[in-house]
Amino acid sequence: MVIQSVDSETEYPPIFEADADDIADDIAGDYFAQQTIWDISKLSNTTYHADYHPLHEIEDFMEDLAITYPGIVQFDYIGHTGEGREMLAMRLSKPTSLNLTGEDAHASNVRKMGFVITGAQHAREWIATSTALYLAHSLLADSAEDFALSSWLDYFDFYIIPVPNPDGYVYTWENDRLWYKNRQNIGPAEKCTGIDMNRNWGYKWKAESRLPSISNATDEFALSRPGKGVDADPCSTWYPGHRPFEAPEVNNIANYIQTLPNLSAFIDLRSYGQMLSIPFSHSCKKTPKDAEDQLEAALRAVNAIKQAHGTVFTIGSLCEQLYRASGNVVDYMYKKAGIKYAYSVHLRDTGTYGFNLPAEWIRPVGEETAAMINSIMGFITKIKRTPPLS
Repeated sequence: MVIQSVDSETEYPPIFEADADDIADDIAGDYFAQQTIWDISKLSNTTYHADYHPLHEIEDFMEDLAITYPGIVQFDYIGHTGEGREMLAMRLSKPTSLNLTGEDAHASNVRKMGFVITGAQHAREWIATSTALYLAHSLLADSAEDFALSSWLDYFDFYIIPVPNPDGYVYTWENDRLWYKNRQNIGPAEKCTGIDMNRNWGYKWKAESRLPSISNATDEFALSRPGKGVDADPCSTWYPGHRPFEAPEVNNIANYIQTLPNLSAFIDLRSYGQMLSIPFSHSCKKTPKDAEDQLEAALRAVNAIKQAHGTVFTIGSLCEQLYRASGNVVDYMYKKAGIKYAYSVHLRDTGTYGFNLPAEWIRPVGEETAAMINSIMGFITKIKRTPPLS
């Protein structure tokens, strides 16, 4: 069996699941046999969320979650990167323990819904990956803990891709902390490396866009002044590729999404700017037909964020809040994957630290993002008795 690639020129091996017993040797060899230094039995006291981690420690943490919470965590291998690394998604699922009747049964549609979360497509946005891992932990922790989301596993199955850009992420640790794109070889005639993954999705790819027009390419939030159209220069930070889904990581995720049932929500975690954004990115003139529901859910979510730690987020369309850009993942997930509640979330801060957010902020960012997720799920299900968060 071969899953047909979204990029019709390429075929990839089938996606398959692996349990905790199988994955140890496949991800990082003997590394997983080593004793870990963090206790993850509780969300509140683990030291893991006190620091950023290189890729092998992220994979170690994911494996530890599977061992600590058996029967809930599975791993999906979803393809290879340009440099040959394996891409992993965490599947968090359990049989519902609810005996749903009446209004609650109707509200939940009985069938569990799917919720997808992606970490940093842009390699330098470390807080996005750290937050995706915090959310995975919060979905497994004891429901009595503050900011735990595990009660929602009765209503949702979660699919979390903490590191959508493994090659780029490793490069930010070993070479250039502010590297943005993936690390694929563009072609023998090109001297530059990488594609902007978040301009390579196959909806309105390379449509009319505005590129930021300031020279300092390290400050995405400040890049709001329009420049020329889509940049065809492979050396550009915002290079969208020769064709949609050219980035193998984008193609792998798109293929994976096609296999997932009953998807209701998608969150693309990013940094920075403190913004919760709905589609569209490719146009500031078009409004999603579901914008009223999307914005109402977003308004409740940013209120939940503020209640957690006082952090203020703004809401609006991606185009209005950031800049016009085609080939965006949120536009694709809404229009092509049919996910109604598709959002981009630019996490803390608003520019003081930017992409170099101090590690001591990882936990509060994770906590307020858990509050946001809790609010969105409550809105989607319309269930009044939502799991409480402190």
